[in-house]
Amino acid sequence: MRRPRAVAEGYGEAMPQRLFVFMQLEFPWALGPADGRYLLRDGPEGEPEHVIVIDTLGAAKTAAELREARGPLGYLARRRGEAGKPASPEPAPVQTTRVTVIDPVSLSAEQQARAWLDGLDREHEVGAAVATVNRVLHYHRIASADPYIHEVSPSQTIVIRAGWGDGDQVSLGKWLHARELSLHPARGVRRRRDRSWALRPQERLAALLGGRSKVLLCEELALRVRLDLDSGRLAHAAIGLDEALAAAATELTAEGRQDLLLRIAELEQLREGVTSQAKAALSPGPAAIDEELVSHALGRLEAALRARTATGFSLS
Repeated sequence: MRRPRAVAEGYGEAMPQRLFVFMQLEFPWALGPADGRYLLRDGPEGEPEHVIVIDTLGAAKTAAELREARGPLGYLARRRGEAGKPASPEPAPVQTTRVTVIDPVSLSAEQQARAWLDGLDREHEVGAAVATVNRVLHYHRIASADPYIHEVSPSQTIVIRAGWGDGDQVSLGKWLHARELSLHPARGVRRRRDRSWALRPQERLAALLGGRSKVLLCEELALRVRLDLDSGRLAHAAIGLDEALAAAATELTAEGRQDLLLRIAELEQLREGVTSQAKAALSPGPAAIDEELVSHALGRLEAALRARTATGFSLS
């Protein structure tokens, strides 16, 4: 005997009994990995964590076709004597990518799926979905040896959806029911944006472009450490932070800023603990990285860099 199926309220048809909840994000560019379904595990014997469905949409030409049409310098190639297509001021059509992050544990009733959606912690679920997508992109960057594949953030999405559907639907990026979520930044994203405003980025950009300021090595290294730490790559973060603190001690001291002396001394004190974490990350076997220590030291480096640019940009 077939098991009874729940009837969807407001849909006028029987619903499959096994439902899968998902988060879906769309980005206005091709992320990198080929279209398809990917199963994410935390180890060879681990249980499936997520199913990720990647689907490229909405481009007149695929990225592969455009690459084939481009010459060695990246310009569109044309045959000798060919005048080429007249230029147009209209924007060229671009690819968009839809990524569906599916929970592989199914639900047995619509009520469970509705309860999940009604009680959704938007900030947590969106953050978790983006973190999952970024794991895939990180693995793809390593597998393809392409340094230009990069992680994403919620603020870069065109749309974010949450919903549920049967297995066939969600595996195609479709659904039985979904809700579009607000794109207001989550608390962590807002805090980071506030932190960037403390750096007065437009003034700093003008100073850099005009040659009135320079980029420090420790600034770029700190940004990479922040990305690694936020992405859960603790070993990468510890090693990178050790390098960033070494660069900061030299570069900030060389500027002769009296107002930064206490901050420089603090960073030098923190470096010993960070160096021990970097050595642990490079030691054989599983690395036990002290995330709190690394996070605190990175925060103090970021604070020193904010203080450096807070008073203006007559830096050279």
